[in-house]
Amino acid sequence: MLNTYIEINLSNLKKNFMSIRSRAAGKKILAVVKADAYGHGMAECAKALVSLKKNSPDYFGVAMLQEGIELRESGVLLTPLLCFAPMQIPDAEEYIKHNIMPTLSDEISAEKLLKKKLKSTLKIHLNIDTGMGLTGIQHYNAYEIIKSLSVKKNVKIEGIYTIFATADKKDKSFAAIQMERFNSLLKKLKENGINPGIVHAANSAAVLNLKGVYFDMVRTGSSLYGFYPSKEVPKSVKLLPVMSLFSYISVVKRLKKGESVGFGRAFIAKKETTIATIPIGYADGFKRLLSNNFKAIIKGKFYSQIGNVSMDRIAFNAGNDKILQGEKVVLLGKEKNAEISVWDWAEKANSIPYEITCTMGQRIPRVYKG
Repeated sequence: MLNTYIEINLSNLKKNFMSIRSRAAGKKILAVVKADAYGHGMAECAKALVSLKKNSPDYFGVAMLQEGIELRESGVLLTPLLCFAPMQIPDAEEYIKHNIMPTLSDEISAEKLLKKKLKSTLKIHLNIDTGMGLTGIQHYNAYEIIKSLSVKKNVKIEGIYTIFATADKKDKSFAAIQMERFNSLLKKLKENGINPGIVHAANSAAVLNLKGVYFDMVRTGSSLYGFYPSKEVPKSVKLLPVMSLFSYISVVKRLKKGESVGFGRAFIAKKETTIATIPIGYADGFKRLLSNNFKAIIKGKFYSQIGNVSMDRIAFNAGNDKILQGEKVVLLGKEKNAEISVWDWAEKANSIPYEITCTMGQRIPRVYKG
């Protein structure tokens, strides 16, 4: 029996994808599977989406070249694959070999690519910085660079995109500025007969929260895995949770008044009580910040976590309830009428859902169903 495990509901993953496809109304869809599909398992999730056949993603998106190579080696061979990380020019032939499209993200790399001799055609996307600031060719420098690349031998501009900095916010004013900058560049390219390929800007938040930003393709990440990007984003598409986290009680013991639990004695029993411990800790992504600040579900009832979270183990206060060794504990998911969402985790840990799922430890086995 697995002591602690993550359950990934691939049926819900596919339903979320189809909901986004319906929302996008005929536009291409890029499914973001970077960071091991936000902790859900990159290869398994990608293959599940490919099984949708004619409705499967038009693109997959990864963060790094190595992720892209791993996805190709897992058997996902035909779907176009975009790598978001700034392209490393010395790796050009590796991108070509594995049929991965890199992102050109800065002026210096663009100059190097223009000078580089390529043995065969390299397909690229261009990231245009309209206000995100982390990466991307500055929008006011982009036209001349794109013009030069459009006639470069063995380089094909397959797409162009920008990244919204505030699409998940209620205030849409900065997103409007970014769109104005992006549209201005697209207009100039069109007027001069330069084809930028597939144009995309909308991430999950923009798909749900902004109008007029879908262009040729949208990118879906967080919504694919069943959570809304922020509390300010309208729930305009029904999303189903994909990840659940379960464990089983391994130790049950009775504490006397005054006895303590865990490192630092952060919990001292005020009266005689029963505690139950399970094998998960901060090494698995259960953050120490959650110490004495979390509830789990056992037999449909909430129980408080007590004591400092250790590397491998946490404890719960069962009071005088009859709790037995081997009973199931729901840490993320639903049982009867009780539910713990990834947003519940995020709020307790002063974090966001992205970080919660991405940092679920790799030593916790993933079990796939649906």
